[in-house]
Amino acid sequence: MKRTITGAVLVLVILCAVVWNIYSFVALAVAINILCLTEFYRLLQSKTFLPQKVNGIALSVLILIASAMAFYQQNLKFVLINIPAVFGVFVAELYRKASHPFYNLALTFLGIFCITVPLCLLVGVALLPTGRMFYHADIVLGCFILIWTSDTSAYLIGRSFGEHALFKRISPGKTWEGSIGAFLSVTYMAYFISCYFKSLSAGMWLIVAMIVLIAGTYGDLIKSMMKRSLGVKDSGTLLPGHGGMLDRFDSLLGSVPFILGYLLLFYEA
Repeated sequence: MKRTITGAVLVLVILCAVVWNIYSFVALAVAINILCLTEFYRLLQSKTFLPQKVNGIALSVLILIASAMAFYQQNLKFVLINIPAVFGVFVAELYRKASHPFYNLALTFLGIFCITVPLCLLVGVALLPTGRMFYHADIVLGCFILIWTSDTSAYLIGRSFGEHALFKRISPGKTWEGSIGAFLSVTYMAYFISCYFKSLSAGMWLIVAMIVLIAGTYGDLIKSMMKRSLGVKDSGTLLPGHGGMLDRFDSLLGSVPFILGYLLLFYEA
């Protein structure tokens, strides 16, 4: 029940932010970024390695907003503001007098690479270049629905019928039965979405669904590998019944770069 209530509230918040307008959607992306990056830095921090949490989060927000402006205005000049900001993080490490400065820098930028960059590309999905400024809320919403369908069906079917582990060394709970169930579910959902969200054809929605299934699963496994190496069960406790933000958005972070790449190559307004 706790898992269901938390999931329903999270879905409602995302739906409202995506549907309302581009500004609420970017605000949602910024919030997801801050919360996920906070968890990431907390998990990777130790007595030896100290990522720059405040500077890293501030830089990530700047990168995300600058990227949104660049996509919205179709002008890459907006991303140039990130150059002095990135350099500033290196300069800040000079004054920390840490014992392992480049490990700290590596962890700081790893979080931005793994979390902020995919969220910038999610904004890119919403603002696909079509020769005019236009917010593709239907494409973003369709991607979220496919991710939710894949995750939920894999969990429920795997829990009910799963016997053969998909990747036992990393995540014993994931099964081939769950993955097959997710494949069937997202295939049907892609067709259903195509009946209402006409920005993409049924064939394109099906390919997006396969990207979500494959890349999202690997994103989940990579996050599980990180947690296993750190000896933790969940990335956080922010979402009762679900764990942390990274636990909920790993599939999104893993699949969005491939979705945008596919759409940039084949999308036609």
